[in-house]
This record gives sequence, structure tokens and C-alpha cells, in this order.
Amino acid sequence: MQEARHQMPARAGRSGGRQGEAALSEPGSDEATCPRCDAQSTGPGLLEAALARENLQRAWKRVKATKGAAGADGLSIEATAAHLRTSWPGIRERVLAGTYRPMPVRRVTIPKPDGGERELGIPTVTDRLIQQALLQVLQPLLDPTFSEHSHGFRPGRSAHDAVLEAQSYVQSGRRIVVDVDLEKFFDRVNHDILIDRLSKRISDKRVIRLIRAYLNSGIMDHGVVQERVMGTPQGGPLSPLLANVLLDEVDKELERRGHCFVRYADDCNVYVGSRKAGERVMALLRRLYGRLHLTINEGKSAVASVFGRKFLGFSFWRGRDGAVKRRVADKPLKAFKRRVRQLTRRSGGRSMAEVAERLRVYVLGWKAYFRLAQTPRLFKELEEWMRHRVRAIQLKHWKRGKTTYKALLAKGAKPEVARQIAVNSRRWWRNSGMLLNSVLTLRWMDALRIPRLA
Repeated sequence: MQEARHQMPARAGRSGGRQGEAALSEPGSDEATCPRCDAQSTGPGLLEAALARENLQRAWKRVKATKGAAGADGLSIEATAAHLRTSWPGIRERVLAGTYRPMPVRRVTIPKPDGGERELGIPTVTDRLIQQALLQVLQPLLDPTFSEHSHGFRPGRSAHDAVLEAQSYVQSGRRIVVDVDLEKFFDRVNHDILIDRLSKRISDKRVIRLIRAYLNSGIMDHGVVQERVMGTPQGGPLSPLLANVLLDEVDKELERRGHCFVRYADDCNVYVGSRKAGERVMALLRRLYGRLHLTINEGKSAVASVFGRKFLGFSFWRGRDGAVKRRVADKPLKAFKRRVRQLTRRSGGRSMAEVAERLRVYVLGWKAYFRLAQTPRLFKELEEWMRHRVRAIQLKHWKRGKTTYKALLAKGAKPEVARQIAVNSRRWWRNSGMLLNSVLTLRWMDALRIPRLA
């Protein structure tokens, strides 16, 4: 990479806010920052801009920051870095000449909270680097053409923005939602239709051919390469952008008809005033998605009241004043409790420091996303329940009543409380509840660095 030719195309790009999933607070930590290329032109020269040294350096920082797994070639990020020091000039020339052939993606599956599985395709680190470099050039050129009601994987936008927009529609009186879920969207993207939509936006044929090569690269499953005729598996940097390109056609038609809708990746909600209007919109969406050879999952899609549906992990409820408010939906709430129970099992054989660290990492991430919920009482109850479980683990670690009594006195507990707990030292859950309102609890949890939710 260091031997690659240094190029300095003119700088331009989207000048919006820098907050959201695709926003960047530190150099090299974003998958779609503004590239050094002309944002008004998608003509010849895009590929050179993508392979420019400065753009590649930022792409490599992003790929390295994600700490992703190795692809089908088995090379880690460190091993790929050593390999590219000598092989990159040849790879670059093949990419420019149109003779580069990406390796198949490595298939992996991860469990879903509802019991199913999600399929991921992990490209090699080299292919992730090239895709990331392409993304940094294409995103600012294509993103301004997308609908303002699309929020998924776009600079300056986030899932929170989508939820807030949906809330505003419900507050305005649109209490019926057309909730559409596409069946295995990323696995069923039609390559020909996607390339056709890309060709209308990008005139550099070499970029189109390279993207087509990535779509046709195949999937390696247990050492066997399978041909892929449709789909863009999640796992590559380009997949979210390609999804937005394909689905933007539906967004523009909904805009043309004046509908109030919000889309985040393949999740689309349209808000209307009556069920009859909702049924008409659902029929329209079936036709629009049918043109793209996409299928609506009838089991998960519905025309229903907004107060019985969830969107991006949130649902809505009416306060006493009639205002529509946000809360954590039932499904992610159950998933949170299930995960906390796993992390705070009393039979795990782990130290308190290890339990607290794992719990802290998970809870801080969960809190960062669901902080948008307007349910302070729920957060307080969850925090008390979580700390109740942590105290029960500590009491079990002390085992004997004598040890428990001395430890509680050392931590500042009142003698009568310590004595009462020590007498029945094996009743860990009940005893930990006795410490709920004591000052000891706060000092104890803070010392373990257990995060607060309320």
C-alpha cells in the first residue's frame, strides 16, 4: 500500500452533521466519511479516487478498528497487513484493469433472539479494504439522492432519528401502522436489478464491474465454494449502501404519493389514519417490492394499531396527558433480562470482578441504545433487580455465616443486619433483598463499577 501511487483528487462530500451510526468522531472510525473526490460527478475516475493512497489509509484504519474475523483465506488483519506490503501494487493494478477476482465470502451464522439464525458472509480482509475504500467514495455521492425518510446506515442518521420521526407521526394522529418486514432481504437481492439501479447512478463501468464481481464471488461453507446467484450477505462494508440503493425506489414512490413513512434498512413503517387506508398501502407495497423481486414476510407484517407494534426495539404508549411516549418493546426487554440472568448465574465459578466487568460491558451498550425510552420507573426497577442478583452472587461467595458476618461489618453494614443475614447464610436471594435500601448497596455496586440504568 505504501508503494501505491499518491493521488489527490479534489475534496468534496456531504456536509451534514456527524452524529449517528455512520458519523465519525475519530479519524478512521467511520465506514462512510467524506472522500476526497468530486461529489457532483460519478463519471470516470471514481475507481482511481477509491484507490488513492489517502483514501486507502483511512479505509485501512476503519477495517482495522472493526477487529473483524478472517475471511476464506484465513488471514487475520495483522497477517493481511504483512501480505499487502508486497502484494498490494499487483492487486491495485488488477483492480484498475478489471481482472481482479474477489475471494468467496466465509459463511457464518449467528443466533437471533427469537430463536432463528442470521446468515453473515465475511469477506477477506483485503476485500473488506477495497469495499471500504469504495464505500468512502460512493457514499457521499449517492447518499444525498436517498429519501429523507431513510435512516439506516447513513451519515448523520441513526435508529434514534427513525424512532423519533415515527413518534411524531403517531403524535400527529396517525394511529395505524403498515408494518412491513421483508423475508430474508439480504439473501434475496436480485443482482441484475441492483446492478441496473446502480448503473443509473454511477457511470464508471469499472466500479460497476467490480461490484458485480463482489456480488458473484460465491460463498464458502465448510471448505466448499457455492455459487451465488442472488443476495448480498451481511458482513461486507458495501452491503448496507447497496440495500439503500435498491430500496430507494420504493421510498421515492411513497414520497410521490405523500405517505408518512420511516425506513431503516429493510424495516419500513407507513403511518396512516385508518385501517382501510392501511390495507391500500399494504397492497401498494406488495406491488412495489414485487417489482424488485422481494417478498413481504406475511407472518411478521401487519396493518395494526401502533400501540401493539414495535419498531427498532421500541414501542409507543400514551401518557396520562395523552402524549405519545417511547418505551422499550417487550421482546428486547425479555432479551435483556435473559442476558443479565446468564451473566449473573450464581453457579458460574467466576470472581466478582469478572462478573462485574462482563455485566458492565453489556449494560452500557444496552443503555446507550435504549436511553431514548421515556420510562424512568422501568429503568429503576431493572437496576434494582440487576443489583439484587449481583449481591446474591457475593453472598454465595462468602459461603459460611461467620465469613459473611465479618465481611458485611467490614463493608459498613449495621451489626443487626449482618447478624440476621449470617444466621441464614445460604438464603442468598432473600438476604440480598435485605440489603436493598442500605447505603452499603450503593458503595458496594460503585466499587464493582456496576453501571446504573436510572
